[in-house]
Amino acid sequence: MSNLKPKLFSVMKGYTGQQFAKDVVAGIIVAIIALPLSIALALASGVTPEKGIYTAIIAGFVISFLGGSRVQISGPTAAFATIVAGVVATQGMDGLVIATIMAGIILILMGVFKLGTLIKFIPFTITTGFTAGIAVTIVIGQIKDFLGLTVVSEEPLIETVDKLVYDFKFINTFNWQAFVVGLVSLAILIVWPMIKRPKFLSMIPPSLIAVIVGIFMVKLLDMQVNTIGDLYTITNALPVFSIPSVTWKKIVELVPNAFTIAILAAIESLLSCVVSDSMVNSRHNSNMELVAQGAGNIASALFGGIPATGAIARTAANVKNGGRTPIAGMVHAVVLLLVLVVLMPYAALIPMPTIAAILFMVAYNMCGWRTFAKLCKTAPKSDILVLVVTFVLTVVFDLVVAIEIGMILTCVLFIKRMSDVTLVTGWKLVDDANDPDSITLRKVPEHTMVYEISGPMFFGAADKILGIAVSESMTNLILRMRSVNAIDSTAVNSLNSLYEDCKAKNVRLILSHVNEQPMSVLEKSGLVEKIGRENFCDHIDEALVRAEKQQDLS
Repeated sequence: MSNLKPKLFSVMKGYTGQQFAKDVVAGIIVAIIALPLSIALALASGVTPEKGIYTAIIAGFVISFLGGSRVQISGPTAAFATIVAGVVATQGMDGLVIATIMAGIILILMGVFKLGTLIKFIPFTITTGFTAGIAVTIVIGQIKDFLGLTVVSEEPLIETVDKLVYDFKFINTFNWQAFVVGLVSLAILIVWPMIKRPKFLSMIPPSLIAVIVGIFMVKLLDMQVNTIGDLYTITNALPVFSIPSVTWKKIVELVPNAFTIAILAAIESLLSCVVSDSMVNSRHNSNMELVAQGAGNIASALFGGIPATGAIARTAANVKNGGRTPIAGMVHAVVLLLVLVVLMPYAALIPMPTIAAILFMVAYNMCGWRTFAKLCKTAPKSDILVLVVTFVLTVVFDLVVAIEIGMILTCVLFIKRMSDVTLVTGWKLVDDANDPDSITLRKVPEHTMVYEISGPMFFGAADKILGIAVSESMTNLILRMRSVNAIDSTAVNSLNSLYEDCKAKNVRLILSHVNEQPMSVLEKSGLVEKIGRENFCDHIDEALVRAEKQQDLS
């Protein structure tokens, strides 16, 4: 537990008034950026607008206070949008709160048990695939509002494919005024960052400009376009602590979603930490960050928010504007609290096509299409298969299914790859004379066979051991294992079968150069005693000498 020290406590030792001023400025700017994004991501997640603000306030403050990064900014992100929307539609807000709290507990346990580094075992192809898939689902989910369609369905539309089908079904309800507002908003989001402007204007995020322009277009031109206020009830009430109604059945049902939220939060937050480390020449504490993410998600859920994690774009904006300590993230949360109380009622005026345009840009920025395309061109076929399958499953089904199938497929293909590189070959009289361990420099006794095993001996390759032919004409069988660094119980069982075959045919089994891990496993299994310790030789020369002695005795 000694390594679980929040970064805030470390950086405050040399904290100055000058840095405080920079942190405050950075916090205010990040809050301005987070405001429209938090509202848009809440709507994309199927919850009311203020819940996005609640999340940025509660989770943002807690994670900055306890976090393992100097500059991490946390809040609602696009990665959670589809899974949150699915949970809300099927289990309601109570279900989402329970799943988020469970995810928070999982994250805390991951940090306490120092599992922060295990995130690296999530393959890059899976993260790229589901990230691109989430981006596509966000885009499809916003087509309705961008085009101003009036979609009517008997049941809530949860699946992405269903949303797309209904968009085509009700395309005749297309609202050109909504489409114009959406196009103008999208143009602002694309063009504003490209325009050369004074420094004070460069601090204003394009999403805020798009929101203001969208509001003025609808109001001044009296356009018939749905706004947030037309579809949702807006409140500027402060977050209120509440405990959901919990049943064992709900807990069991929500376990897969909780694990998905936890894994996503861990991946996104630690990736953001790595990116920000390179920007500020610092080093984050991954385990403390996971504990903070867990605490932040629990607090967010108990105060009416949704899942949160580190937001790379907001974190980068924090760094670029001078934020260097967790104080900036805490200031960002406080500013959003003030905005919630004072300005939240005005969010009712924001046009839905503008929200859709903002989410289109979020989806584009997160999709990583260049990385996706590069992987499809350069990666091995097995990696491309995992990438495409994860992407398709995310779009067609959901994130839980995509990650589960993606990991299973990755493991199966990895096992296949490892089994392909594990070789069991017999020595031949033709070999590289430059190799000091070459067979050409040694004499193999009569009636002795030498097999060299290369690569890990595990369940995917254990059958190759059984492929060694033992004949009654043999006196000795030598297994050279210098290139075997690991062995599992399935391979031990195959070795035991080989030993029994040798014993039945009166053939002595000799093992050469058994490394530390395989030797330990063989000792625990009792196979060392069965074969005989004297038949475990440190070097091939020793094994050949022993085989020759046995040949002379016979």
